[in-house]
Amino acid sequence: MTRKRIAVARNVAQPALRLPANVPGPFFVDSTCIDCDACRQIAPTVFHDSGDQSAVFHQPESDEELLQAQKALISCPTASIGDALKRNVARAVNTYPELIDDDVYRCGFTSESSFGAFSYYIRSSQTLIDSPRFNEPLAKNLGGVKTLLLTHQDDVADHQKFHERFGCTRVLHRDDVRSRTAMIEVQPKGLDPIAIGDDMLMIPTPGHTKGHAVFLYKNKFLFTGDHLAWSESRGHLYAFRSACWYSWSEQIASMKRLLDYRFQWVLPGHGRPIHLDADAMHANLQKCVDWMQG
Repeated sequence: MTRKRIAVARNVAQPALRLPANVPGPFFVDSTCIDCDACRQIAPTVFHDSGDQSAVFHQPESDEELLQAQKALISCPTASIGDALKRNVARAVNTYPELIDDDVYRCGFTSESSFGAFSYYIRSSQTLIDSPRFNEPLAKNLGGVKTLLLTHQDDVADHQKFHERFGCTRVLHRDDVRSRTAMIEVQPKGLDPIAIGDDMLMIPTPGHTKGHAVFLYKNKFLFTGDHLAWSESRGHLYAFRSACWYSWSEQIASMKRLLDYRFQWVLPGHGRPIHLDADAMHANLQKCVDWMQG
C-alpha cells in the first residue's frame, strides 16, 4: 500500500497553474500540459483539445466518467491533471492494463519521454509493445514481462527499469539504437520481416525514424508506434506528416509494403485503437497510401 501511494503521488497538478479553458469543477488541467492527447483518448467526454493544450470541458457526472477521468489523471505523462477533491484513485490504477480484445491490453501510465505514447501488453506471451512509465502497481498488475518490443527510438521510456524488474528480452531495430538503448539484447537490421515467436512478426517501416518497425500479432493486431493511426477528421488511416523525422518518401514505401499484410486492429502510440474487418482495413490502408502520395 505504501508503494502504491508513492507511485501515484507524482500525479499532482497545481491549482495555481489551472488553465482558464477548464470549466468550473474539481477536475482541471494545468499549464504544464504538453498536448499529448492521452487524456482525450482515455476520457473523451471529459477532456478536449483547447488549442495547444488539453482542458476539461465537462466535469464527470456518472461513475463511469469519474473512472475514466481518474484513469486519465494517473496516465498523464506530465502530472498536469488534478482533482481538487483528491479522491482515491486505487480503482483507476487497478484497471491497468485494460483489455482491448482477445489477450491484448493497453497499459496507461504514459511517459513524458515518449510524449504520452500508449504502450500495449499481450498477456498470454507476457509481451510489452513499447514501454510505459514504470509504476510499481502497473508492474504488479502485469505480473511478468518476458519480451519488450520497441517500435522506435522515441517510445523506449523506462525500458531499462522493466528489464531490471523482469529480466525481459528487448528488441529494437539497429538503426534506432542510441546510447540509452545500446544494451538492448536483440537489434535486427535491414528491411526483411523477422518472426518473433510463433505469432509475432516484426516489420521494419522506416520513415518516421530510420529504424521504425511495426509488430503484427496473429495477423490481426498491428502495433504501429508512430507509423500509422486513425484520423477522426479525415475518416481514414493516416501517417503523421508533420512528425516524420527521417524520410516521408521512405514512409510512403513502408506503408505500401504493409499492403501485403492483413490485420483488423491498428494500435498506435498516439491515437485511439481502431477495429475494422480485414477488407475494410486494407481499403483504408490503400486510401492512406493514396493520400500520402497525393
